[in-house]
Amino acid sequence: MTNTESSRIIVIGGGIAGLASAALLARDGHSVTLLEARHELGGRAGVWNAEGFRFDTGPSWYLMPEVFDHFYRLFGTSSAEQLDLVRLDPGYRVFFEGDPSPVDIKAEREENIRLFESLEPGAGAALARYLDSAKDTYDMAVHRFLYSSFASFRPFLVPDVLKRLGRLARLLLQPLDKFAAGYVRDLRLRQILGYPAVFLGSSPDQTPSMYHLMSHLDLADGVLYPQGGFSQLISSVADLAVREGVRVITDARVTGILTSPNPDAGKAHVVTGVSFVGTDGLPTRLEADRVVSAADLHHTETQLLAANEQTYPEKWWKGRTSGPGAVLVMLGITGELPALKHHSLFFTKDWGENFGRIFGKNPSVPSPASFYVCMPNATDPTVAPDGHSNLFVLVPIPADPGLGHGGIGGGGSDAIESIADAAIAQLSDWAGIPDLADRVVLRRTVGPADFAVDLNSWRGGALGPAHTLRQSAFLRGSNASRKVEGLYYAGGTTIPGIGLPMCLISAEILLKRIRGDVTTGPLPEPARRPEPKPR
Repeated sequence: MTNTESSRIIVIGGGIAGLASAALLARDGHSVTLLEARHELGGRAGVWNAEGFRFDTGPSWYLMPEVFDHFYRLFGTSSAEQLDLVRLDPGYRVFFEGDPSPVDIKAEREENIRLFESLEPGAGAALARYLDSAKDTYDMAVHRFLYSSFASFRPFLVPDVLKRLGRLARLLLQPLDKFAAGYVRDLRLRQILGYPAVFLGSSPDQTPSMYHLMSHLDLADGVLYPQGGFSQLISSVADLAVREGVRVITDARVTGILTSPNPDAGKAHVVTGVSFVGTDGLPTRLEADRVVSAADLHHTETQLLAANEQTYPEKWWKGRTSGPGAVLVMLGITGELPALKHHSLFFTKDWGENFGRIFGKNPSVPSPASFYVCMPNATDPTVAPDGHSNLFVLVPIPADPGLGHGGIGGGGSDAIESIADAAIAQLSDWAGIPDLADRVVLRRTVGPADFAVDLNSWRGGALGPAHTLRQSAFLRGSNASRKVEGLYYAGGTTIPGIGLPMCLISAEILLKRIRGDVTTGPLPEPARRPEPKPR
């Protein structure tokens, strides 16, 4: 089969990467069926409704808006038409251990430069230089690296890349924490610049400083929020897929990727379809010319393929670094919580010890922990009943399913509920909300074992493989099987990496791989009228 032929394609997994991949492939003329194991779509970007509260159970930061804009424009629409986006100001609030004065990160670059200057003389000018570097690196990444399948390295032999080789090498070899320390001395400011590593499933001392580009996103670009929550984003992408003709089947758990000996030279096997179990509990076979797995890559390789068909067998994974696990705590609270913003971050003083417990050779649960809190009712009144607040707490911990499951009303494993209790107490103390625990009217927790069971997540991780040097760009792996012709991958566990924007890009890289397109930039867009800016 040639790259341009229309084919029957099965996409495994109905998270954002699977939905986006299916939509793009159907738009390109293929006959696409998407199989999702659970009853609802969204994958990690799930939603939980209970007692008038609505919680996003996964991603909650809307960054890299141009990636979403580009994806929608490929379908002749726009972010502004699909979503009701609001710019958050402040973008987020940061609480520091032992410091009674939290810091608010503003929506505009110049305001944040003034903020840094107020906290450390000279830090404003330093931040300006830092953000200039971040913008230059971000633009280079978008145009030369993020949208590449790395199927060929020839497109990288261009002047704008070659003249930056020395700088790129330094950014890859120097960790983010040391890079940030070269600009500012104040621990609070270094933590603000280093925390984006957590979005990448890593720690500041293991993340290449190449990723200081992330600071361009929150300190200069600003943080957006789709009214109604991130389920609105999932619904919009799912609607696009269906509009393009994708057949979506939920409650369909894929049990194997079917292959046969490859009669052509090259890979030893060729994909023929998948087997799955539907709502009737009976095994079903579905034929296909190509299969795209947007499920967890470890699960795909080690559970859905025979040993001699695996590009990434178990021994390969033993040399990889997982991103963190997490305890998620969803709380319905009576009354308002003015001390918190839509996004709030809580940072301990000893980051080295904190991250060492999560990623070290002998991992353990940090105490106290650095964690993240989302209170979407600060922006969106639909997520909580009148007179109530909605809290989503994410506590990074080691990726270890043995720590247990979460539950409703304190019904999770002892270890998970203990971590949740400690986070609630710490939040109460640091934010000055002494009666917080007494105001909880709804509680649900999620632990690493839930990520492993519900999402087939490798080691129960909350995000995917960490973005260390050995797990970034082409070193992260390929989005095409080396053993099975017609088998491809998409999503946060393959290239380019973790996060909703990266998952949308992974879908586009997949399409380019199938087309045989080795260009490094986004696909050309159809012409459109100018779009209104988010309010």
